[in-house]
Amino acid sequence: MKKLSVSELAKLYGYSRQAVYAHIKKGNLSKGSDGLIDFAEALRVFGEPQKNNSTVNQSQSTNSQNLTEVDLLKRQVDILEKQLNQAVQRENQSLERESFYQEQIEAMQRLLEAPKANMSTFTDQEQSQANAAQVQPEPSTDDTKHDGLTTTEPKRIPIPEHVEPEPEKRGFWSRFFRPYD
Repeated sequence: MKKLSVSELAKLYGYSRQAVYAHIKKGNLSKGSDGLIDFAEALRVFGEPQKNNSTVNQSQSTNSQNLTEVDLLKRQVDILEKQLNQAVQRENQSLERESFYQEQIEAMQRLLEAPKANMSTFTDQEQSQANAAQVQPEPSTDDTKHDGLTTTEPKRIPIPEHVEPEPEKRGFWSRFFRPYD
């Protein structure tokens, strides 16, 4: 027959080792010369071992595995919540940036659509200066003959006596934004 140690017997029947030693001390259970207890002797004293012990151990291990999985899932949920909060913050920041830039665009469009006082290009200024500097002869209505040909001289455009001073030279961006006065 099979022989068991005190700890194996205690584990099989679900008793403590002290309880098994108490049965040995009372004489209900006997050990062999090798220190092991015969299984037939254990059957006589304790009866058939219950299989619930193994199911209890299995259920305990299953419970511990479930608890471990639950803890792992809780950690994952915490991590995902943090990531979600960060994503929401980034989205809010991008919406704020978008509204800021939209306001900037609208302000620039209003400035571009505003009436422009005394806006002239650089070439227009040069032409007006050149026209003011040219002195043209007085117009005549007479037809003159040169080498037998009759020509009519063009009429002169009167030049105003008052010439506006040249405006202060401004940069490119000053055309769109008024300087601080």
